[in-house]
Amino acid sequence: MKAAAPPRGFGIEEYEQRTDNAQRRMARDGVDALLLTTEADIRYFTGFLTAFWQSPTRPWFLVIPSAGKPVAVIPEIGRECMAACWIDDIRTWPAPRFIDDGISLLADLLHVCCLAGGAVGTPMGPESHLRMPLDDYMALRDRLANLTFCDATPVIRDLRMLKSEAEIAKLRHICGLVSDGFANLASIAAVGVVEREIFRRFRIDLLSRGADDVPYLVGGSGPDGPRDIISPPSGRSIAPGDILMMDTGAVFDGYYCDFDRNVGFVEVTDEACRAYDTVYRATEAGLRTARPGATSGDLWAAMAPHLEDAGSGRFGHGLGMQLTEPPSNMKDDATVMQPGMVMTLEPALAFGDGGIMVHEENLVIRDGPPELLTQRASRDIPVLM
Repeated sequence: MKAAAPPRGFGIEEYEQRTDNAQRRMARDGVDALLLTTEADIRYFTGFLTAFWQSPTRPWFLVIPSAGKPVAVIPEIGRECMAACWIDDIRTWPAPRFIDDGISLLADLLHVCCLAGGAVGTPMGPESHLRMPLDDYMALRDRLANLTFCDATPVIRDLRMLKSEAEIAKLRHICGLVSDGFANLASIAAVGVVEREIFRRFRIDLLSRGADDVPYLVGGSGPDGPRDIISPPSGRSIAPGDILMMDTGAVFDGYYCDFDRNVGFVEVTDEACRAYDTVYRATEAGLRTARPGATSGDLWAAMAPHLEDAGSGRFGHGLGMQLTEPPSNMKDDATVMQPGMVMTLEPALAFGDGGIMVHEENLVIRDGPPELLTQRASRDIPVLM
């Protein structure tokens, strides 16, 4: 019997703990208030889940003071949705209002949160972005010239890298749904079927299994598999001897899986089998290394010797509320693995006439061996007849 889906959302205690952890780190780093502007960061501290982020017209702000609950400064259209979260203090304006799109409200709040000379932290480093007009950000800083703006990337990065068991349950669930979908590929993929149709059927299958959305689904086919790993499916029909690679980031309750699978049709070449075996063994090496105390660079170093011309490529990354999150399994990433971190292992190599072979698995760092969230790929490349 299949396990039931985990509860949607989180209890208030989860958000209280996240806020408390942030405020402890802020006190240590001398940050008086955190200013957050992106979907994932705002959702992490509030539970504010909406597809309205697809519209870039309006900015959204969340301020975490040094003590007390976060304060939302958001467009009026979002009041009811935010009020359903645990946030009490919701300040709104009739957005869009390009002359003053929430900047006065935000400046007044930050002025109260920070004494003269105080520090406002906002993510500024790698894998962050500012989801507001640059002119507005500069105007905000001008209005708060007596405050210091500093990089809070480490604060947010370190908090979000460590997942709670409630978060892991959602990740485990979506990985299981997609693993079952990949196990069902024989019913939707066959010689003569167009790539786009296979991907359409696969998306429908995942939604029918309980995925909320399938926003990321890429890949392709050919005698040596796809020629890149980020393109959408094409209009070519599957032929005998092809290898199909499908890579998906499906979502359950705002949490992503991110892994791929490869299948052959009728027969595959010895070269393709060797390429598949190579990345499989590289993944095994990564799994043996994924222990507390190892670094992201150690994971890279475990996989790289199996791969020709590994260079400085990235062989996996963090995973959670976004398709890719820090850290990166790269040669120079010194992030230390800790229990509760959710990672992907993603070794890849070029082979044949411009083809690419990739394996990807999702796992949780545990005390001892990691917990695989995905159903492990077949030891040998599956061949559909």
